[in-house]
Amino acid sequence: MERAIRVLLVDDEERFTRTLSKRLTERGLRVHTASSGMKALRHMEDNVFDVVVLDVKMPGMDGVETLREAKKVQPLTEVILLTGHASVDSAIEGMRLGAFEYLMKPCEIEELMAKIEEAYAKRVMREEEIRES
Repeated sequence: MERAIRVLLVDDEERFTRTLSKRLTERGLRVHTASSGMKALRHMEDNVFDVVVLDVKMPGMDGVETLREAKKVQPLTEVILLTGHASVDSAIEGMRLGAFEYLMKPCEIEELMAKIEEAYAKRVMREEEIRES
């Protein structure tokens, strides 16, 4: 039996987070939410996540800095950056720091689900490689 994909959704827009969390949960994902980078990192200290969906523009610790710190806490967790404010610089920096994907808001739920499933598959493959080595 496959386990449910564990997702941490990080965005300072509460309504967006609540709606997206509900839609992802309805599709069988186990979703936790955080409204800031610092809260996301605290969640990651206490829980293991397969995929983090992370807003780039947030007050305080932005998404790129959160990504940097999240990879220190859980290196195998895949991160999908979401932004409503396209920035080539933040996309390049995010990918350099190990982000799996960079998507524009609003994105279709089917597109996000597909990227979450791809990110999860990559994580599982990396875990298997580590076990075999």
